[in-house]
Amino acid sequence: MRLRSVVAVAVLVAAPFAALADVKPHPLFVDNVVLQADAEVPVWGLAEPGEAVSVIASNEKLKVAPVTAKATADKDGKWTVKLPKQAAGTDYEVKIAGKNEIVLKNVAFGDVWICSGQSNMEWSVNASGEAEKVKAGAKNPLVRLFTVKKRTAAKPLADQTDLTHFSTWSECSPETVASFSAVGYHFGNAIQKELKTPIGLIHTSWGGTPAQSWTSAEKLAGVESLKYYAEQTAKAAEQFEKDKKALNPNSPASLYNAMIHPLLPFAIKGAIWYQGESNTGKAFEYRKLFPAMIEDWRAKWGSEFPFYAVQLAPWNAGDPDGVSYAELREAQLLTTKTLKNVGLAVITDAGDLFDIHPKDKGTVGQRLAKAALAGTYGKKIVGSGPLYKSVKFDGEKAIVSFDSIGGGLVVRNGPSGYSPNNPVAGFTICGEDKYFYPAKAKIDGETVVVSCEKVAKPIAVRFGWSNYPVVTLFNKEGLPASPFRTDDFPLTTAPKKQ
Repeated sequence: MRLRSVVAVAVLVAAPFAALADVKPHPLFVDNVVLQADAEVPVWGLAEPGEAVSVIASNEKLKVAPVTAKATADKDGKWTVKLPKQAAGTDYEVKIAGKNEIVLKNVAFGDVWICSGQSNMEWSVNASGEAEKVKAGAKNPLVRLFTVKKRTAAKPLADQTDLTHFSTWSECSPETVASFSAVGYHFGNAIQKELKTPIGLIHTSWGGTPAQSWTSAEKLAGVESLKYYAEQTAKAAEQFEKDKKALNPNSPASLYNAMIHPLLPFAIKGAIWYQGESNTGKAFEYRKLFPAMIEDWRAKWGSEFPFYAVQLAPWNAGDPDGVSYAELREAQLLTTKTLKNVGLAVITDAGDLFDIHPKDKGTVGQRLAKAALAGTYGKKIVGSGPLYKSVKFDGEKAIVSFDSIGGGLVVRNGPSGYSPNNPVAGFTICGEDKYFYPAKAKIDGETVVVSCEKVAKPIAVRFGWSNYPVVTLFNKEGLPASPFRTDDFPLTTAPKKQ
């Protein structure tokens, strides 16, 4: 009995050391994973310090010669390799070997997209329109899904053994898509159908959260007008060290730390984003905050990857005629002009007066897909609705010109009816008194002529400028015009001058 006890103790003591010696890839690297095609792919994990690690990708079905990348674990047991570029395809196998060997099955190389934001990105297929129909048609092994579960952190999570909120990769099916982001799914499915290439979707979102939660403290501290958020982050971290209570998800940087940083440096194609409702009270600030967040992510990934956002849907927000949502939509639109490779999906026709979570997520995902197919993949399609270009004032009329008119400007008469001859809804106009009146608007070729009997000499025009705009200007491709204003009058959400 004594000998058995000694042996048992020896085994128990040795077990932790044996576990440490095992090669352990990061939790992103599991069966069914989609790795970014046509790019060097970082693969990383843990092993015993000094242990030699090899990563081998092969594909017998495609007769792709195996490629190998090697590394040696550092003093902390961390290792990283970069797999050489691989062509898009399925049926790859990836072996990760040190003193032990792990084999990843059913690996695909394709395009990987981050799907992030607040509740309208989080909204699942089950909770969205035509859920049963969508699920019934969702079986597609070329679309793969991965979800980062909700979690906050006071500092960036750097320990891969502490990522229990990471799910596994799964092929898209009626069962797996049910709880997945509806916008993410519709986007990825549309891209996959068009490109015929594997698509990986990493869903990481949290309802009701502001953009500062998704931005690193380092970036917030580097923007003068946003420094106060970094100060809040530091105080939250101090408090966490005292009481160990989870941070509020609205705490600046808390979601970046837990739900974005642990993804680095996983190779991606780009990101889609549906957020802003929680920042409408400070819509003017969003002009700085939103581009800062995009710049932050790009800097951390070391890539100017494409970024496509959803412009906020119409909603009453307690006052249909209020303008805080209009001001945030403008901040989103301005970001596409101040940063390269940023696009916007306009959904003024897919809102709900009484619900901040409109059911129609198919239109949203498909609009994002069109923007990406045109802007990132170079498809010869129109990826955007009309965008304000310029205005000319001629007596009692304002003549507004547009970019991205596609096949021409039209008025939407209903879900599928379009005409260039009907009056356009959604325009207002003002004179020197700066009071905006509902205006008459008519398409004239590639312009819209706007006027109002109460405004003899107009100086500014606005379109769709309210929380819940009713607008009917589209292009012939069925994409709505973005709300805009021609003036630079002070905004309601701008800081008050002292």
